Amino acid sequence: MERAELTLLGATVLWGLTFPAMKVSLAYLPPILFLSYRFGIATFLMLLIFREKVLKRESITEGLILGFTLFFGHGFQIVGLEYTTASNSAFITSLYVVFTPFIGYFLIGERIGGKDLVSLITALAGLYLISGANGRIGLGDALTALCALSFAFQIVLVQRFGHSDYLSLSFWQIFWNFIFSTVFSLLSEPLSVPEGIVPWTGLVYTAVFGTVVAFTLQTKYQRETTAYRAALIYSMEPIFGSLSAFLLLGEALAGRSLLGALLIMASVWNEIRRKPEGTP
Repeated sequence: MERAELTLLGATVLWGLTFPAMKVSLAYLPPILFLSYRFGIATFLMLLIFREKVLKRESITEGLILGFTLFFGHGFQIVGLEYTTASNSAFITSLYVVFTPFIGYFLIGERIGGKDLVSLITALAGLYLISGANGRIGLGDALTALCALSFAFQIVLVQRFGHSDYLSLSFWQIFWNFIFSTVFSLLSEPLSVPEGIVPWTGLVYTAVFGTVVAFTLQTKYQRETTAYRAALIYSMEPIFGSLSAFLLLGEALAGRSLLGALLIMASVWNEIRRKPEGTP
């Protein structure tokens, strides 16, 4: 594995660790307020690091649209974490890979095929099993599935706005996510300041490592490998998320939940194995 791919793998580990970090922090902060702090810190750090490079006005409106989808994605994800495990959240979030072709079909006219349908059916079966297979989908798992759907919209819209400066567009996404989270939290949640090392550890980790550092590594090194290899590396995120949840929180998948997780991973890998001819 090349240096760039090892670096992307490291970024994926950082993303996987955000699931237990967020889960633990929810005992100390309301969920949307947590997002406000997280993306407020990330916004400040990106301005500090990249300065005027991220402040291009032509990206503001498109960043607003993308920030709206990210707000729903992260909002559904962290509220869902109040009702499900960090392991379930990690695996179900990865369904954005399966949902993306269908959103692309409706928004930008991309073609979908039989393999996409197989992936979707397999993913839905995995979602049912990981949620307990008791005749209904749990609230936390359902909210996390909506999170994955929101992230799929964001991915397709990023492709649609591909003419924009990627660094500036990413900054405005994070900035608007911070604004939306702050407004929603002020209107619906009690205002509080994190107290103690645990919530601040979760906030600093997700803002610094899970957002700014991982994003910077992705931006710098993804261009040095193929899209297929990058997607394959990123698909490891739920595995790292589940492993970190086991090591840090004692969560373990077993029985139907484990089978559901395996089906979800099978659907994700089936979707990303569109390896172009000649790809190394």
